[in-house]
Amino acid sequence: MNSKEIRQKYLGFFEKRGHAILPSTSLVPENDPSVLFNTAGMQPLVPHLLGEKHPLGKRLTSIQKCVRTIDLESVGDNSHATFFEMMGNWSLGDYFKKESINWSFELLTSKEGFGLDANRLYVTCFEGDENAPKDEESAGIWKEIFDKNGVKGNRIFFMSAEDNWWSAGDNSPCGADTEIFYDLTNSHKEGLTHEEFIKANSAQELVEIWNNVFMEYEKKDGKIIGKLANKNVDTGAGFERFAMVLNGKDNFYDTDLFDEIFSKIEEQKTELSVNSALSEKEALRVKRIIADHIRTSVMLISDGVTPSNTDQGYILRRLLRRAVRFADNLGLKKGSLFWIADAVVSTYADIYENVAKQRETIKVTIDTEEQKFRNTLSHGLKEFDRIVKKMEGDTISGKDAFVLFSTYGFPIEMTIEMAGEIEKKIDREDFDEEMKKHQDLSRSGAGQKFKGGMGDTSDISIKYHTATHLLHQALREVLGTHVSQKGSNITPDRLRFDFAHTAKMTDEEKQRVEDIVNKKIEESLPVNVVELPFAEAEKTGALHFFGEKYGDKVTLYYIGDTIDEAFSKEFCGGPHVKNTSELGHFKIQKEEAVAQGVRRIKAVLS
Repeated sequence: MNSKEIRQKYLGFFEKRGHAILPSTSLVPENDPSVLFNTAGMQPLVPHLLGEKHPLGKRLTSIQKCVRTIDLESVGDNSHATFFEMMGNWSLGDYFKKESINWSFELLTSKEGFGLDANRLYVTCFEGDENAPKDEESAGIWKEIFDKNGVKGNRIFFMSAEDNWWSAGDNSPCGADTEIFYDLTNSHKEGLTHEEFIKANSAQELVEIWNNVFMEYEKKDGKIIGKLANKNVDTGAGFERFAMVLNGKDNFYDTDLFDEIFSKIEEQKTELSVNSALSEKEALRVKRIIADHIRTSVMLISDGVTPSNTDQGYILRRLLRRAVRFADNLGLKKGSLFWIADAVVSTYADIYENVAKQRETIKVTIDTEEQKFRNTLSHGLKEFDRIVKKMEGDTISGKDAFVLFSTYGFPIEMTIEMAGEIEKKIDREDFDEEMKKHQDLSRSGAGQKFKGGMGDTSDISIKYHTATHLLHQALREVLGTHVSQKGSNITPDRLRFDFAHTAKMTDEEKQRVEDIVNKKIEESLPVNVVELPFAEAEKTGALHFFGEKYGDKVTLYYIGDTIDEAFSKEFCGGPHVKNTSELGHFKIQKEEAVAQGVRRIKAVLS
């Protein structure tokens, strides 16, 4: 069963049981600045698991894109990846343990589902602690199912909260779970003792393929404070791992999800790779790392992330630069990441529309980052060797590591990894101190240059400020919603607007942006301002800076008659004109690159 068939069968199974199918949300959380990425299928649904009504009802199902980098050093083994998809179905105060567990068993073993051998299944349940009692109910449901289906032997094991209690963080819904394991070896069909189960699981003879979380409790500041108003069900299964089990593989890199990607990597090999000093086992690991990192990078870029030295952009840059180094280790052609990215796009183009639409942007972004890193990579490696040779002891100073970061573009984690390969360490505390000094200097310099992008509050500067709002929205309409403001500078003579975008704008694109702005000026749209609670303001869809610290209430400017119908709406402190008709005629003077993935427009009003 290929991955496409698995998707269709899974979603169809729960749709038939009254679940609305949700599309995957972006990898970048929309309403949770505390985390960089969605790391679980339930993460976008936390408000609804806490009681907020969902517009599509109480039964939901999805396959959600996720990214985790906590186990980056383990990528390349049989079961770790940075990008993965989570299959899940949810009950928001509707059905609970009995329906959930029975449907899970049906999905896994029935002809309508995936037809797995029930005699190869094992389950765990929560053993209880000071927060919640032993989950005898789930265990009883499982015993009834196994007895009914003639599954013999000891199959049900009680485990501690470390294994069978789940929450999404210190402030989230949580509860006991029951986990389902599948015997990959087909050698434990008669049941296991508790000790034998632990041993088989540790040896990866068993693999967890499904998890039913019964969310009854709420956690606040790390402590359980009581029960939720509704009992919810949150189930999940890693899509790649599921495909592995259904296809009888011992790792998910051997599933069809990676076929085209690996084929492209093979095409990019040179004589150097054939004569590589890497062992066969190490070469396989490196190949998997490259495939994983480019797959994740494609997904991040398709969701609007661009390489940078902060936040999501830093993770993307780290993955791509790590991929460049491993591509060299494997002996791939320079520029090969461009073609590997194309294979990833082909694999997911029919599944995620934004991946298909942004094929060229994705490839160019990855190629540009590779070339940029290559400009300093060889010099940086020489500098690393020089640092190692002059070392006394086994620790590289934070100052030297910072030079590799700031001058040669080596992410600190990559330097740590390289040091580890020769049994050396990095003084991370010293590096963090150097980084803090650098950031303080940068903030100080930026604050002296201009405040809020405006050099003064003259009438003409206020007009230019309003024009930047029209320009921002026009750019998003012409270039795509990945466009976001990266900075602005306004003087009485012109506006300067920096924005996230990878490619040089064509003359046609610039003309279209101008036309949109001037059309909105001609329409004499009112410029309105409201003060709203932060959460309410966010729900309007108003643009604002990711990661910016906002208070409980924010000021929102919108250009149009109402917030819902507004052409532009942004969190902003002002000031602005009262009507777009005051602005005159808008003209772009120059469009240029100012940094990796950042473009700049200079424009005037006349």
